[in-house]
Amino acid sequence: MKTGRDIYSAVKRQVRNAGGRTGLAGLGMPGLKARLRAMSCLVGTVCIATGADGLAQAATPDQTQQQATKRVATAPKHTAAAKPATTTAAAKPAGVVNHQDPEVIRVASSRHANDGGGGMMRLETAPHAVQTVSKQFIEMRNPTSTALDLVKNLPSMNVTTPDPSGMEGGQIQTRGLTDLDMGLMLDGAPAAAAKYLNEDIDSENLESVEVTPGSAGTDLPVMSAAGGVLSERSHTASHKFGGMTDFSYGTNNMSREFIRLESGDIGNTGVRSFFSFSNTHSRSWMGSGINSRKHIDFGLQKDWDNGSNARLFVSWNYEDFTIDAYPDSQAFEAYKHNGTGYGRNSDPTSDNYWKNNNDHWNQIFLTAPVHVVLPAKFTFDLQPYFSFGQGWDGSPGNGTPYVSPSGTNANGSPYWDVKQGQNNSTAYFLENEARQVGVVAKMGRHLDKHNYLSFGYWYENNQTIQNYPTSSTMANGADPSPNWAAYQQTGFGTTGVNAGYELHALFIQDTAKYFNDKLQIHAGFKFVMSDAWDKGWTSNPNTGSWVYGKNGTASGRMGANTTEPLPQLSIGYTFNDHHQIYINAEGDFREPSATDLGWLDPQYSKMLKNQYSIKEELGYRYHDKYVMFDLSLFNYNVTNRLMDTYIGANQYMPIEAGNQTMRGFDAMIATRPFHGFSPYASFEYLHATQDSNVTDPNSGITYAAKGKQAIMAPRIMANFGLTYKYKGFFANGSLHYTGPQSVALDNSERIPGYVTDTLSLGYHFKPFMYAKSPTFRLNFTNLTGSIVRTGAMGAIYHGGQQGGSTYPVFYGAANGRLAEGNSFMVEPRFTMTGTVSTSF
Repeated sequence: MKTGRDIYSAVKRQVRNAGGRTGLAGLGMPGLKARLRAMSCLVGTVCIATGADGLAQAATPDQTQQQATKRVATAPKHTAAAKPATTTAAAKPAGVVNHQDPEVIRVASSRHANDGGGGMMRLETAPHAVQTVSKQFIEMRNPTSTALDLVKNLPSMNVTTPDPSGMEGGQIQTRGLTDLDMGLMLDGAPAAAAKYLNEDIDSENLESVEVTPGSAGTDLPVMSAAGGVLSERSHTASHKFGGMTDFSYGTNNMSREFIRLESGDIGNTGVRSFFSFSNTHSRSWMGSGINSRKHIDFGLQKDWDNGSNARLFVSWNYEDFTIDAYPDSQAFEAYKHNGTGYGRNSDPTSDNYWKNNNDHWNQIFLTAPVHVVLPAKFTFDLQPYFSFGQGWDGSPGNGTPYVSPSGTNANGSPYWDVKQGQNNSTAYFLENEARQVGVVAKMGRHLDKHNYLSFGYWYENNQTIQNYPTSSTMANGADPSPNWAAYQQTGFGTTGVNAGYELHALFIQDTAKYFNDKLQIHAGFKFVMSDAWDKGWTSNPNTGSWVYGKNGTASGRMGANTTEPLPQLSIGYTFNDHHQIYINAEGDFREPSATDLGWLDPQYSKMLKNQYSIKEELGYRYHDKYVMFDLSLFNYNVTNRLMDTYIGANQYMPIEAGNQTMRGFDAMIATRPFHGFSPYASFEYLHATQDSNVTDPNSGITYAAKGKQAIMAPRIMANFGLTYKYKGFFANGSLHYTGPQSVALDNSERIPGYVTDTLSLGYHFKPFMYAKSPTFRLNFTNLTGSIVRTGAMGAIYHGGQQGGSTYPVFYGAANGRLAEGNSFMVEPRFTMTGTVSTSF
């Protein structure tokens, strides 16, 4: 094979032979110019190749891999046909890409290359199930959407949300489990519970939402991932100064304003950042009530040439919203058939007055991941995270299931008269501190061209300090702050708890790739050591506000030291450009959360055992330039299932629900755009059974649940979506179906299947002055006006009243009564929201 030097010598000989003619006449020999051009191109090609080899030898393995990846992903298909340069700079040889120049055009052209169904599905290659919605789908949805709203059409997800304005989050059912069994993450750090997932980030700052329904990374800081992981990825700050803004207005007098400012690259520091603020206001869709939310996001990023990077994401959230009244079956049927509302009322003399049923909450979230590329093929990752919340819930405080302030009904049972003149009282859930702090440190090394080994340490401390005071309701019917001494009722003292856990974990994992990366093998092991506690406290009578450890006496303590081994193995093989198969197996555990422990009275309750799960997956993927398809078969065995039961006023109590088995499959299919259309469909079949009978600790009754359908585990779920884009116009419609399900552990209470729908329409206008991307869109939900129950608020042992576990409910202007069976989320009525947005 000729080298570049040999070819160069041949060119010199051709020129020398032509030089025998006068001046440049020799260059006029027939065919010489063509031969010279051909040889010049060949010399250039060889020089580029040898130069690249030299660069590859000089670069570190990480840099080489990064450059190769970038070139494959961003190189244009028709570089030779590019327009000639208009500047005086020397023209580059055809096919040469200057990687120091901005790559905005090339990145934009491939931004949605892996998307199907208009962003409702993404091409995946991981050796486990992954279900993702991307930015192009997120941008079509309502700005008030939470991450839960965005994943409603994934095959493994049944999402219930009580509020169309996005202020309250919601709940998840996934493969027979719930969001309490999932790791909810934001930029690799634990996020808020699903009921309050909106507290951490605005939807405009979400790049993607990814669900791995049967798997959790060995190095992720999650202790509850039997149901997989929901991962949100935040906005990456722009290199250019600018920003974006939007304004929304819609049903229920909902108004929302959002603005994001981008700093661009700050001088020569390589640092860039963004800052955003949003303000939301709306009325409750059922009954009376006003809700408001203010939110700030801030992001900072610094990248280094060797692949190292550091990020910071901080958010602050303040909410003041009316606590919804969630109907039991009796109240729901009255609303559906008679139109009798079950929401809060507008009568200041009523205990059920909306201003006496409020949630006030402040939340701060922070994560600061750092990735460092070290010499000798080493890498180091550090992920610190912190969240802190503080606030209170107020609810009617007249009477309990055991004491009646207003007499009894005809059956001798207590009832709660919601009209008590000006002598109403308010009961509180006061959380002085909900704190979570942790860090993951990981060291990794490329052992060879096939294996990447990493090991690390995870630490977390999670604590809640909460108590349950009572105050007199203000004369105007509103609930005062529980810290307002003038209204406090302290004659009988106040109880509270300090509950939480401290966790240490060690992990090691290896990822191996063979046969040109067609075969992927991941093996990992994590060992978790945890110390959990629940300490009760009672303040002395007439001592004013309750302060943990200062003005009362201890009233019980319980705790547990536990260890859990968590193995993981996944193997994937891509046997040509279109087909992939994979298997995945792992163990997961769930420990009672700090909030769960806070609801257990250490004087009378026992410490709950940890839940443990063994999971297996078998999957197949296919994709080509027209379609992508994903099939995942799964099998779960869960021992000592932990669940929450709803006790009213936005509060929950943990229970043990025995053993369960879940088997089934998920399937999803989507197409690339075809004449502007991108359809999407998904389906899940689930066979989940209860493997043991259950005993209600309050009544001591054992219920026959073994062999019956597992609670909150519908057998069938299906989704369909269609996206259409033509020039500036875009539209997306979706349908979701959930089949019938049990809402009691012994199947004594059930709800039927239901259908929900959404529609998005919009138009991207041409840039105008400072508006770079003016867009108008309309978002609709529940177009058919369906009145359906979308899910239970929690688990119950048996339908009907259940003794000590029953709680009082207040619906509309009716008297309070005991709840009958489970309580439910109901699909909000038809809503329409219009949004105007632009970048600048």
